[in-house]
Amino acid sequence: MVLSNVTVLICDDSILSRKKMKDFLKVCGVKEIFEAVDGQAAVDEYKDKKPTVVFMDIVMPKKDGIQAVKEIVEFDPEAKIVMASSVGTQSLLKDALKAGAKDFLQKPINDDSILQVLGRIL
Repeated sequence: MVLSNVTVLICDDSILSRKKMKDFLKVCGVKEIFEAVDGQAAVDEYKDKKPTVVFMDIVMPKKDGIQAVKEIVEFDPEAKIVMASSVGTQSLLKDALKAGAKDFLQKPINDDSILQVLGRIL
């Protein structure tokens, strides 16, 4: 899978989670990676940069991931958003998918699962 022409937005309030994913994506060949610390910042970044894929945490300050997904999908119905959460309850998963997320990753996220989900949605 060629990832050099893919742009990614990572939205997570944990700087460690963002750094870990960013470092792995760079090793995989992704050249443009944007970051957001909360749901509102994710919506703003998405509208500004229109990345190929978004990795979105669910539980965040200011605006949670599910609300951010709804707003991004309203702006761009073709948005490819992958939810990530350690909470992982069935109701949150259903809400995320109903809001427009294309897939879901359980935290802690391992590198193989990132590649698998990218293979499914790209």
